[in-house]
Amino acid sequence: MPRLVRGGLIQASVGEETSAPLDHLKKLLIDKHVALIEEAARRGVQVLCLQELFYGPYFPAEQNPRWYAMVERVPEGPTVSLMQTLARKHRLVMIVPVYEEDMTGVYYNTAAVIDADGAYLGKYRKNHLPHCAPGFWEKFYFRPGNLGYPVFRTRVGTIGVYICYDRHFPEGARALGLAGAEIVFNPSATVAGLSEYLWELEQPAHAVANGYFVGAINRVGHEKPWDIGEFYGKSYFCDPCGRRIAQASRDRDEVVVADLDLDQILEVRNVWQFYRDRRPETYGPLTAP
Repeated sequence: MPRLVRGGLIQASVGEETSAPLDHLKKLLIDKHVALIEEAARRGVQVLCLQELFYGPYFPAEQNPRWYAMVERVPEGPTVSLMQTLARKHRLVMIVPVYEEDMTGVYYNTAAVIDADGAYLGKYRKNHLPHCAPGFWEKFYFRPGNLGYPVFRTRVGTIGVYICYDRHFPEGARALGLAGAEIVFNPSATVAGLSEYLWELEQPAHAVANGYFVGAINRVGHEKPWDIGEFYGKSYFCDPCGRRIAQASRDRDEVVVADLDLDQILEVRNVWQFYRDRRPETYGPLTAP
């Protein structure tokens, strides 16, 4: 029998002015996502990923120290703890993006991975940060990741995580595949303009080059007062052949659901032997400064 896993992605809008009190804004967005998680569970989803910085607006759109109050410890913080309870309740594997403060007071753009019994399996910290241009002040808020490219063996399969800007770098996508990832999730916050055509190309290319499934998540709507552009949604799953098998709209809160046949991974890799035919002894320049 096919090894089928039902995957889910949540895309959502902030829905109000970002100048609202942080506690109110955070509660509003967590409540919205809890309702969407419940919908995913009703639809039989087994592994679910939320969007980047899901419990707030895309606050790197400005330099303002007020947003440091959004940080939490991982896994001890309230958001991951709540998601562990929901994962246990619904028997869901969950990928939960969080603004993380480590034990030394350093901040990271992080995703926690929770198994279907609510157990915390570990975290990925975003490795690549965009340049500090107006609207993308990520280096004002985050340090580059320092945990490498871990994969997580869950009840439904082996999961990898790549966050937003990471998707432009094939090296980490390959590292996840070499480590055994069967599904790679990329929670993002990206706006229309230069990146939109790449949204359609890059992650299917990672899926093809590495023979795994990809779940790509983007938020929707405009976030005022910054309005750095339209978050264009279009969250999707693609298979190891790079075919989009489910895709969301451009402008609505949605749960994207797709059945992923993990047996397809071996079938594709038996045809396209990209791992067998690698020449790592020639790749030294890739790691040169």
